[in-house]
Amino acid sequence: MRVGGASDKICFMEESKSYKIVIEVETAFVEEQSDPSSARYVFAYTITIHNQGNIPVKLLNRHWVITDGEGQVREVHGQGVVGEQPYLKPGDQFCYTSGAMIETPVGTMQGRYGMIGEDGVAFDAEIAAFTLAVPGCLH
Repeated sequence: MRVGGASDKICFMEESKSYKIVIEVETAFVEEQSDPSSARYVFAYTITIHNQGNIPVKLLNRHWVITDGEGQVREVHGQGVVGEQPYLKPGDQFCYTSGAMIETPVGTMQGRYGMIGEDGVAFDAEIAAFTLAVPGCLH
């Protein structure tokens, strides 16, 4: 059972306006997988990536920076997302859900997706920091 949640819209746009990647983030505390007495707080996050530009793009890799409430930082690098490297034509979107575990009831995640346009131009779609929080922890 998931408890609580939040939504943020983060937008990345290249100056040429050929690339416009809009990233939506929703988070949820996963109570049944968490154990506060053992400093284990599990969160699910659902990401929707929209290609609102006019050039097809492919997501190649990801880099996440996960910071707990005590400032402990963990970085995650990898190919694609959830085992896929989605190809997005203009107007397409790709949605996936994954998870993160931190040792405090509040933390943040931020990162980037390494992408390449069909025209061969590589760029990073930056993902601004979003909050992971047990419901009721933030005032």
